Amino acid sequence: MIQNNYQGALQHPLNTGFNAHATTSEVIKGIDLSGKVAIVTGGNTGIGLETTKTLAAAGARVIVPARNVEKAKENLQGIANVEIEAMDIMRPEDIDAFAQKFLSSARPLHLLINNAGIMWVPLRKDARGIESQLATNFIGQFHLTARLWSALKAAKGARVVNVSSLGHHMASFNFDDPNFEYREYETLQAYGQSKTATNLFAVDWITARKHMA
Repeated sequence: MIQNNYQGALQHPLNTGFNAHATTSEVIKGIDLSGKVAIVTGGNTGIGLETTKTLAAAGARVIVPARNVEKAKENLQGIANVEIEAMDIMRPEDIDAFAQKFLSSARPLHLLINNAGIMWVPLRKDARGIESQLATNFIGQFHLTARLWSALKAAKGARVVNVSSLGHHMASFNFDDPNFEYREYETLQAYGQSKTATNLFAVDWITARKHMA
């Protein structure tokens, strides 16, 4: 497998003026998202919930795919401009069904926030044999982004955000044994490699966007 980090050429600070103490209201100030469509995975809890609230308040139509629809409805109650759909990001068939339903609406997708994630879990694998943190934090988001590619292209300037963390410092990606078949399972190592994969995906996305016009 070819590994390429572009010698760091694409990894430069954006110098946005914001820092870890900036609030969502500060970041969104002055931005009107009326007429825009956003998908936020994991958009009914934690960081995802605040993201959903902020985008919806700015006028975006926000679609939240959730594993537990009833819980999502409860958490998102009273927030305007939100749609809730069923999707377990560890299940490829769920991703395909969700993406197909969205694509059939013929709407462009302006924002895809790949936020859903898990951490600090015991060793579990999905039906394909993929370690659960890798399946959720990277494989699922990659699959969803790929399936929604035509809608992202139709937006003519879409943005994809992969939510990461300092956890990527915990581990590089183990190309020889990503699913812990031949080494002892260590949950934070698994989490770290999943976030490293997420970051590498984001870096490669910069290149991919050049072909979206």
